[in-house]
Amino acid sequence: MCGRYVSTRSPQDLVQLFHVDDWRPEEALAPNWNVAPTNDVWAVLEPTSRDREPDDDAPVERELRAMRWGLIPSWAKDVKIGARMINARVETVHEKPAYRRAFGKRRCLLPADGFYEWQQINDGASGKPRKQPYFIHPEDDQVMALAGLYEYWRSPDIEQDDDPAAWLLTCTILTTEATDAAGRVHPRMPLALAPENYDVWLDPHHQDPDELRALLTQPAGGHLDTRPVSTAVNSVRNNGAQLLNRIPE
Repeated sequence: MCGRYVSTRSPQDLVQLFHVDDWRPEEALAPNWNVAPTNDVWAVLEPTSRDREPDDDAPVERELRAMRWGLIPSWAKDVKIGARMINARVETVHEKPAYRRAFGKRRCLLPADGFYEWQQINDGASGKPRKQPYFIHPEDDQVMALAGLYEYWRSPDIEQDDDPAAWLLTCTILTTEATDAAGRVHPRMPLALAPENYDVWLDPHHQDPDELRALLTQPAGGHLDTRPVSTAVNSVRNNGAQLLNRIPE
């Protein structure tokens, strides 16, 4: 599972790193050291029409957009379902009704500095088990391109279809079995893409499930560093670079 992550790079930096053609300055997101479900997050995508298959003749631009974390399927009746759909298992994502359509043609990248996981340990002082948070990030501190899916959701409360407020963009993060540093903390971890695979992953014309899954890999190629951090990260009200400070084991 990936339930919290860190995303602090500016949109200007992300535009350069991901070769983005278009972004909207009005969609300004502040650096976030404690990204939580239902937060708005940066996503890189090559968008398609909401209701049609990708058009081979239509030009596709790469965009940087703000999306709500927690995918809401187009058929959902309530936005609350999104809080339970922050992750999609790569083993079954192409089969599940909630994700199948998005996996076929609505894939995105979610830039991250790293992510948090919790491990249950025994407290030496009290002898009681507690959950210790860890920050897991690339050893070289390069940006991670987490593999994501996005979907459009139409609000039933707004009559005008062309009203921007009528549509909500939401996303989810693909996960797999954890190995290496992350596996010592939690059995699941997010998947990522190497730069050479960005183009194919984002292109909505590529829809073969096996070929798409073959593009996915461990963040930073498995070269991850894990460090214990303060339990302050447990509360979504806490934010700031101090959350990443290493504490004694």
